[in-house]
Amino acid sequence: MRNLLKTRQSEVGVDSTTAPDAPITASTWDVSTDTLICAFGPSQDGVVELTRVTQTGESTLITEWEALPEDDSPTAADQIVSLRYLPDTSSICVLFASGNIVLVREDPVVEVEILGCIDSGISAAAWSPDEEVLAITTKAPGLLLMTREFEPIIEVPFTSEDLKASQHVSVGWGKAETQFQGKHAKAQGLRDPTVPEKIDSGKLSDQDDGQITITWRGDGAYLAVSVVENHERRVIRVYSREGQLDSASEPVDGLESPITWRPVGNLIASVQRRPDRVDIVFFERNGLRHGEFTLKTGEKTPSTQLKITSMFWNGDSTVLAICLADRLQLWSMGNYHWYLKQELILQSADNKCGFFWHPEKPLKFAITASTLVKFSSFVWNTATGPFVPPNDYGIVGVVDGDKLKLTPMRIANVPPPMSFCDADLDGTPVDIAISPSSTRIAVLRNKSADLVDWGFKPRKEPQVTRNIVQTDKAAAFRQICFVSEDVVCLLGENNAGHSILRCFTLEGPERLSQDETHELQTSICALKTAGEVGGVLCEEENGNVFRYSFSEKTAYPVCKLPAACPWIQPGTLEEQIVVFGLTENGRLYANERLLASSVTSFSVTNAHLIFTTSHHVIKFVHLTSDVHDLEVPSDDAAGDERCRNIERGSRLVCVMPSKFSLVLQMPRGNLETIYPRALVLAGVRRSIEARDYKKAFLACRDNRVDLNLLHDYAPSQFLECVELFVQQLKKVEHIDLVLSQLREEDVTKTMYRETLAPTTTVPAVVGTSKTADGNKVNTICNAFIDVLRRKYLSKHMQNIITAYVCKTPPDHESALNLIATLKGKELYEQAITHICWLSDVNKLYDTALGIYDLDVAIMVAQQAQKDPREYLPFLQSLQEMEELRRRYTIDDKLGRYFKALKSLYEMGPEHFEESRSYTIQKELYTDALQLYKYEAEHLKTIMRDYASFLHSMNCFREAGFAYEYLSEHSLAIECYQTALLWRECLFLASSSNVPASSLKELAESLAESLLESKEYQNAATIYTDHLEDIPAAATALCKGAHYADAMRTVVLKNQPALLESLIDPLLREAFASTSELLAECRGQLTAQTARIAELREKNAIDPLAYFDGTTEADAPDNVSLAPTNASTSGGTLFTRYTGASLGTAQTGVSRKTSKNRRKDERKRARGKKGSVYEEEYLVNSIRRLIERVQSVHDDTQRLVEALFRRGMRESAAALQGMVKELLAMLEGCVGDVFKQQQLLSPSLLEDGILQQEEAARKVEVPVIPAFEGLSLL
Repeated sequence: MRNLLKTRQSEVGVDSTTAPDAPITASTWDVSTDTLICAFGPSQDGVVELTRVTQTGESTLITEWEALPEDDSPTAADQIVSLRYLPDTSSICVLFASGNIVLVREDPVVEVEILGCIDSGISAAAWSPDEEVLAITTKAPGLLLMTREFEPIIEVPFTSEDLKASQHVSVGWGKAETQFQGKHAKAQGLRDPTVPEKIDSGKLSDQDDGQITITWRGDGAYLAVSVVENHERRVIRVYSREGQLDSASEPVDGLESPITWRPVGNLIASVQRRPDRVDIVFFERNGLRHGEFTLKTGEKTPSTQLKITSMFWNGDSTVLAICLADRLQLWSMGNYHWYLKQELILQSADNKCGFFWHPEKPLKFAITASTLVKFSSFVWNTATGPFVPPNDYGIVGVVDGDKLKLTPMRIANVPPPMSFCDADLDGTPVDIAISPSSTRIAVLRNKSADLVDWGFKPRKEPQVTRNIVQTDKAAAFRQICFVSEDVVCLLGENNAGHSILRCFTLEGPERLSQDETHELQTSICALKTAGEVGGVLCEEENGNVFRYSFSEKTAYPVCKLPAACPWIQPGTLEEQIVVFGLTENGRLYANERLLASSVTSFSVTNAHLIFTTSHHVIKFVHLTSDVHDLEVPSDDAAGDERCRNIERGSRLVCVMPSKFSLVLQMPRGNLETIYPRALVLAGVRRSIEARDYKKAFLACRDNRVDLNLLHDYAPSQFLECVELFVQQLKKVEHIDLVLSQLREEDVTKTMYRETLAPTTTVPAVVGTSKTADGNKVNTICNAFIDVLRRKYLSKHMQNIITAYVCKTPPDHESALNLIATLKGKELYEQAITHICWLSDVNKLYDTALGIYDLDVAIMVAQQAQKDPREYLPFLQSLQEMEELRRRYTIDDKLGRYFKALKSLYEMGPEHFEESRSYTIQKELYTDALQLYKYEAEHLKTIMRDYASFLHSMNCFREAGFAYEYLSEHSLAIECYQTALLWRECLFLASSSNVPASSLKELAESLAESLLESKEYQNAATIYTDHLEDIPAAATALCKGAHYADAMRTVVLKNQPALLESLIDPLLREAFASTSELLAECRGQLTAQTARIAELREKNAIDPLAYFDGTTEADAPDNVSLAPTNASTSGGTLFTRYTGASLGTAQTGVSRKTSKNRRKDERKRARGKKGSVYEEEYLVNSIRRLIERVQSVHDDTQRLVEALFRRGMRESAAALQGMVKELLAMLEGCVGDVFKQQQLLSPSLLEDGILQQEEAARKVEVPVIPAFEGLSLL
């Protein structure tokens, strides 16, 4: 879908300084200086001159010398056969037909050296692409291969035996005889498809010039030679680089001398002249034909007058240049069709022109005439229409000779080489432009311009108005664009080499109202319309971009691009023009800012910059308020609507924002229309802001966008516009689709996050999706129910039912109650059918029973296709019951036990025993207590049953409360005692006149139980207040480390002697046990931290030995670890510890069985020394040690204080020192022991290698508490 656009052209007049009569006879590119070296002569005097020519018009004489004549006579003149610049030696090699080989050296001084002579003469010569081998055909005839030092490699004569090198056999692939023809073909006579209808004998063309031509393959491995064999036929011989004959072409009638090998190596192009046409034919390396196409020259030129002088492929094999006597044609191929893209008319007087592709710039070439050199540069460009709705029809114009192929992608995606329609022109276009309305196409040809009118409403065929403008002979125009709908601008150069702009206004189909020419004192490479601002954007070759106003005849600077960009497109940010430019090496700029590299194509819409990259992604950049705010997404932006993967090599053709689509062209030529999320969501958001919910809904439905976006993008607006939403969508099934897809997720924060950075003015319609009650789905459904039930009950009954069912949880009961009101109407059965289709019919049947409407239940059962024997007897029995008994039966069947109990309660007091039995059966005690709370006797009965139930369930606390409420004190005391509620128990026992001995026994039992539960203070309270056993109370408090309370208690009870006799020994005992504990912790910490350091050092030095333990010292370390089928399907070194191979790790599934897991848990718990679990065991052991220290922290603090108070200062100081020393050791090692690292430990790899990072993140460093101590110590 691309055309060739000329970005630069220049003409340079060159004359020989020593021989003015000598024309340019040969040329070659000097890539190092990007200049053309031209050879003049030999003149009549035998003088040869070499001149270097630049594109700016400068020419420099290199050298000149006198060439020897062919026959050594003063009247004979030699000819230059080959001219080649060798950059690595800064020399020029010139080969003459006489056989002389001349080398001209430029560095350090110009020196001309005749290296030798081939006696038989030279008929053709060609250097290999790497300039290492020189191929020469002699007039003997034969082939001579030489090195770059001109040493012979091999000399091969041309013989008739060469024709037997290839035994060509055709099996008829691609011919009609090998294709399926249907049953009608059986009636025709069968023939052998391997035998062609006409066999060519290789008849020589009448216009064959007898020349020998040589061409090399792009990699230099093979070369082909076209030569006439015995004046009978022309043969293409293929030789290897070493001079071995590889193949000879099959006989082809009318084959002529031009030949060129495609650099990629698959085809050799040549010319075949037929009686009525001239074909370009292709050969494979084995000599067999492989396709062809017919040359296009127009009706005025008969095929007999066509003379093809030469053919050349460009460097990247995309363009085939065919040189004719009066013109140059540039052909390209796409989708197996050959397009004539450009046709340049040659003005040489003697019709002898030279053509030379630039070796490194694929679309740059030079044409030489007698005393003239033309430089031309092209780029591939897609001619598309506007991307602004509503005129974004996606029109693409493709040049194919005198036919302009037009396709509106918005109407029909017609794959090339076909097109939606063709416009017949009088010649091959130079450039085309499409108007802002997409109804006009301006076509620039060599000396005129055409206008194509093409309408869509109503649709009509293109009407071509030819020659609306005759271009000036003194100017060469190369680009065209529409300034506005009626104003067209041409870009070209005048004779002075300055760019000129010609602007004309279209007043009618064939009439111009204004025609002006504006000369610019600069060279322009790109021309684009400036849009609504007016005028055109022009880019200079140095990257300067300015806007030229035709009305003011003034140029206004816009920006300076960092490099020349053949492709530019304007955009508008805050009413300021921004120029997006793409360089030939793929760098995309926005004014001076570099946005991306490796870009292959781009387009600009009102909202987005869209571009493709060589990394096979297409990206969307929101056009914000400033160039510096443009945010380009990364290639791996997962979940980002602005980035999408595309097929390798895809290029952007056109964008159609109104259809949320764009068209990509694959490398092989076919087209693909895609609907990117960025365009679709942008369109949906615009429609929601405009409250056009129908357009937004259709876009979401067609592109499978979650319909929750209709609400989540503007929740408040949506709830306000529910009635408008219903009026716009109208169709019941559309509203049902929206309701059925509702869910609580806010899609604007998950899958459809807004990627456009918020500006200072945020649209008021956009808000949070959180509703008042926090339930989005129910809020929306209720809003629809309110609107539909109020105004659209009959038309949208189905939608109302859907809204009820889609609530969370589904409100089947309300839906069935609504349906019940439709009995006797046509909608009744339809509503039943619809709700049965939406819901689980078994649950729906239960709900129908739950509303106590047996008619609805029968209808639901029938729609559910239940067996009548399953439900009819039950429903008949219900019909015979009284109302409350029926409700009780239904609720009991549906498991609604409270409602069933309530129905029994409403039946009256005579049914109390039944109600009591039902309460006990279903354990409905709390519900029964609520029902009978005003009936004292019944309440006590239920309470007694409940207390008995709680006692049986070991809920002694509440059972005790219940028995106390019922004044059953003995049972209550028993329950309190079991629950260790000592206060309630002793209170009730004391107030119930329990004997003193029994009360004492009860208190002693409670105290012992509390001591076993380590509730020392509670036990001490019982000993003090109820048993008056002060020594026992003090002992209990000391066991709980409440030394201050113990000392206070003995003094309070007037027993101070217990301080020395009881409390001091207990303090010494606590000091001894605590000291022993701290010493044990210190020793454990020292040993385990040293072992952990040793293990980690071993792991760092030799991980394989650490985990496997079997690695030998001389084990090879150069074994490849690249994954193979065998290695990835089985286990790895760590599989036996991780339980996961590479495959299971990637899926997150472990292959371990529960038995293996239990076995590993036992190994891990033991932490055997030397095992892989040892380090993990040691780390966890230190963690447990820290927890142990934390547990005795407060007790130790109180012990130190008590020792100091009791005069044991030395013990207190020693204990405080031990505690602080241990805490300091912990503080110093905890950072190293619990450092954040990825241990290849089995616990971290329990469920696969992929959980390694997550496990490492979960490592928490324990906090070491600070010990306050006593400053007095």
